[in-house]
Formats: sequence, C-alpha cells, structure tokens
Amino acid sequence: MKEQTILFDLDDTLVHCNKYFDVVIDQFVDLMLTWFSGHGLNAQDIKQKQLQIDLAGIHVHGFMPERFPKSFVETYQWFNRHFNRKMSAKEESWLMQLGHTVYEYTVEPYPLMNETLDQLQQDGHRLFLYTGGDASIQMKKVKDLSLDTYFHDRIFVTVHKTKEFMETIMHEQGFDRKHTWMIGNSVKTDVLPALHAGIHSIHIPVEQDWAYNTGTIDIKPQGAFYQLGSLQEVPTTIQSYIKK
Repeated sequence: MKEQTILFDLDDTLVHCNKYFDVVIDQFVDLMLTWFSGHGLNAQDIKQKQLQIDLAGIHVHGFMPERFPKSFVETYQWFNRHFNRKMSAKEESWLMQLGHTVYEYTVEPYPLMNETLDQLQQDGHRLFLYTGGDASIQMKKVKDLSLDTYFHDRIFVTVHKTKEFMETIMHEQGFDRKHTWMIGNSVKTDVLPALHAGIHSIHIPVEQDWAYNTGTIDIKPQGAFYQLGSLQEVPTTIQSYIKK
C-alpha cells in the first residue's frame, strides 16, 4: 500500500470545540438580558450581533485568543450605544473574563479518535496535524490527549488558516499532492484550501457548525473528495481509494 500523507484538523474533527463556545455564549446572552432588561432586547439579536462582530474580528486578527472575549465586549458596547445605556468598565471586565473561560474546559476527543489514528498508523501512513488557533492553547490540547504520540513534531498551528497557508505547507514539506489528504469539519478552512491545492479531502461535518466554517465548493476536485458521517470511517475510505 502506498504511504499517504494525512493532515488532520484538530477542533471539531479530532476533539470537541464548538460546544464549549456555545455554552459560554449562552452565559453571555443571559448576562446581557439581565443588564438590558426593559430594553426589549432578545437572545437572538444578541447572538446575531456577537457572531457578526466575531466573524469580522477573524478577518483582521485570525484565531487569536483575545478575539472571542473582545467580541463580547464589542457586542455589549454596540447595544449600549444603541439603547443609550451607560458603559461600565466593571461589566466589560466581567465579559472579558467570561470569554476567556472557553479556553479552560477539559478537551474531549471525538468517539474512537485514538482507534482511528492507530489504524492509520498501522496502515503505514504519515500523520500531520494542521490547526487554526493560538499555539499555546492548541498544544495544550495535544499534550492533554497525548496526540504527540501520533503527530510528534509534525504539527502546524496558525492564526490564519487559509489556502495560502496550505500552499506554503505543501511547498515547504514537499508533499506529493497525489498522495496527500486533508481531513476536517470546515468547508472554509479545511476542504476548500485542500481542493485548491490539488490534494484529496475528506469533509466530516458536525451538527450546528459555526457559521465561519461554512462555504461553497467552487472548484472541481482533482483527486478524491468524500463527505463522511464520522471519524472512524476515514481509514477504510482511504484504503478503498488507494486500492482502486
């Protein structure tokens, strides 16, 4: 069997991520509804504004850890101005602290994560981790789940996970595009960069994914492109393709 180079996304591909952000956002909404009681503000309006501000922040700052807490503060400030309510430095400080709690959750792997990675290793493939985010936060997840057992020093972390960065990886590592795969949950940052780079891609969507991860596939795959329902389907899918 020909050895394949397999790049895995981390968040919501190998480990849970979005659900922790959803919990903290709900706590933020509860605070806002309390502070803005009597102004006619509703939860959906708060969530939409926070999402809008958060997405705008990514285009400027990428996946820097301060971006998410600051989206709470900027949402709070927007509604204060909208309702002519007085700003409070104490309330802003609470929101920054609340936003940072999302990084304190104990990381939880997706079902059969280890078994999937074990099987791919046994099949003779080289595994790489390619994730967006802050290096210290992402590497803590790697250490907590002993993912370095599989990826060793073959780990790429960037605050801007784009097709340009994917192309940089391809050139610097000298990957054979006909035998390289990108696996992840995000159409925007996993699938599209892979297809534009001319490598194989496996999309594993998650329920109620973050709006940032959505996108339209605007390029014809040059190699394999699969959409799978679970992580554990990856080894047999790759093996079946190789045997064609």
